[in-house]
Amino acid sequence: MSDVPRPVNPDSGNPRPVNPDAARPQAVKPRPTRARDWIPDQPGAWVMALAPALAGLVAGGPTRDSVWLVVLWALCYCVQFVAARWLKSRFARRYRMPVAVYGVALAVLGVPFVVINPGILRWAPIYIVLAALSFLAAWLRRERSLWGNAVAVFASSMMATVVASYGTRNPLHMMMPSTAVMISAVFAATQFGSVLFVKTMIRERGSRAYLVASIAWHAALFAGVTWWIGSFVPAGGVGDGWIPMPLMWAELAAIWLLARAVALPWVGSRRRVKPIVAGVTEMVSTLLVFVAALAVTAA
Repeated sequence: MSDVPRPVNPDSGNPRPVNPDAARPQAVKPRPTRARDWIPDQPGAWVMALAPALAGLVAGGPTRDSVWLVVLWALCYCVQFVAARWLKSRFARRYRMPVAVYGVALAVLGVPFVVINPGILRWAPIYIVLAALSFLAAWLRRERSLWGNAVAVFASSMMATVVASYGTRNPLHMMMPSTAVMISAVFAATQFGSVLFVKTMIRERGSRAYLVASIAWHAALFAGVTWWIGSFVPAGGVGDGWIPMPLMWAELAAIWLLARAVALPWVGSRRRVKPIVAGVTEMVSTLLVFVAALAVTAA
């Protein structure tokens, strides 16, 4: 007879049989694919990803190919979104279908574009490196790191130049039209500032180092824009007392960006500010930069 004591029923005090399956770990069923696994759920991220490409579309003059490129870029963003989460989750089953569907859609729409416009392959080396770095960040679960964010900012900002190069204002398909390069530089500078600002509101809230970096970055942007505007003003000042409206948009954008980089973290240090507030603020910031960049380049 075994010396191992049998469990006792706490109600009757009598021994009760042991269920041999009770101690076995239960298999965890994989979570099914949901809508949020397909579509990026951050409206601010959508705006930041697509705004440079749309600015390039407007600045370059819409054509069949430039509109096509914007659609392809939106698909690339969706592919990156689901593939990054697939890698981060170590190939979770719920991301397989989104990766497959978006990948096939990108191939179906992208291959004909490459056949018709083989010159687009000039950009392939840059974007292959950027994609590799983005997926590496996802695999290391560092996609929210400063360098991971910088990769995303550079990739989206460069799309202003890529899209504009296929516009009506660039009939020779120059790889880097000067106006589009300026728009890309504006978005790169402002969106990296947005990265610093959002970190001061969420992941690095309370970090003095990030707060100083964010304010310093935006102060430098404001100083640079003000100096640049001043270079267009005659030595005697503005004749009618006003800065020309296209330049005024740039100055207003710089003032807004610096003001929100200072004010919202100050508010956040005294009361809880929901992440949605930072997201909506950056949507407004990106739209203001969008208008300012187009106004200045069109002047």
